[in-house]
Amino acid sequence: MNKENIAILTQTALAQIKSAKTDAEIYSLKIKLLGRKGEINKLYDELKSTPDKDKPLFGKLINEIRNKITSALDEATTNTNKSEKKEFFDPTLPGRKIDFGKLHPLTTIMNEVRGIFSKLGFQESTGQEIETEYYNFEALNTPADHPARDMQSTFYINCNPDITPVENRTGILPVNNCDLLLRTHTSAVQIRAMEKIKPPLSIIAIGKCYRSDPPDATHSPVFHQVEGLMIDENITFKNLKAILELFFKELFGNDIKIRLTPSYFPFTEPSAEVSVACIMCKGKGCAICKKTGWLELFGAGMVDPNVFKAVGIDSEKWTGFAFGGGIERIAMIKYGIDDIRLFYENDINFLNQF
Repeated sequence: MNKENIAILTQTALAQIKSAKTDAEIYSLKIKLLGRKGEINKLYDELKSTPDKDKPLFGKLINEIRNKITSALDEATTNTNKSEKKEFFDPTLPGRKIDFGKLHPLTTIMNEVRGIFSKLGFQESTGQEIETEYYNFEALNTPADHPARDMQSTFYINCNPDITPVENRTGILPVNNCDLLLRTHTSAVQIRAMEKIKPPLSIIAIGKCYRSDPPDATHSPVFHQVEGLMIDENITFKNLKAILELFFKELFGNDIKIRLTPSYFPFTEPSAEVSVACIMCKGKGCAICKKTGWLELFGAGMVDPNVFKAVGIDSEKWTGFAFGGGIERIAMIKYGIDDIRLFYENDINFLNQF
């Protein structure tokens, strides 16, 4: 081992590193110089047979050379990366697309419904999703023995048949009895509003409702409703029809037609089912409307005097109408969707359509 050979090795190595142009060339030099069988390790092997008096000098020299080569390799790697990035950078290429969040289609419909009724003079009232039998049924002219209760598939909460249900008009909900339930409709909001607000009043209620229906293409155990209530002197069925016509024309377009057909609801009398001409076939008849040309959307009618009596409103002085329907049903018709479950599956491909 002599200094001259080490100096030649160092100069050659540094020159090769300086002339390297790619990461592959630098990596190859790193193996050649610093690898297990590389040039530096060969020097360390030679150091073992060097006389003891020369070992400190040559050991220090080899360490310095290894550090120089390591630094040169690191610098060459950095410079190569910068060079390659510059070489492949194309400022004319489009940037990466950023996907922004958007409103769920049901939220969009609810906001649209709110906006329309706001322009018609209705204010929104909110209520609780856990209700009592009194507000969900009895105050709406549907006592426990009423056959209309069979129309509702109700989720009861903390039901203990050994405890007698307590009538509750204070909003303080009892527990551990059959009086608690998940509201089956937003009509309970109307009762609470009539207890707090003196007529005249015009309100809508939008929110979640619950029924123990097996999920299928047209049913869901959780769904949303919009309900409206207007009370004033001399309110008639004509006022109800006019409001509904204005609402559906604003929602579906001025050429939409509506139809009211006699029906039955315990809290309105007379009552009607509200249908719109099928927007798919324009009333000619198709699979969506089951060849009838009409799509049922709302239930409606004049507020039953018994409901006014339950909230202390004089039915001789005041009259009113109520209406309600499903938000999902509106969205399905407006967007041409044939399965309600799509709204709740969080399929990004489905949601990106809106």
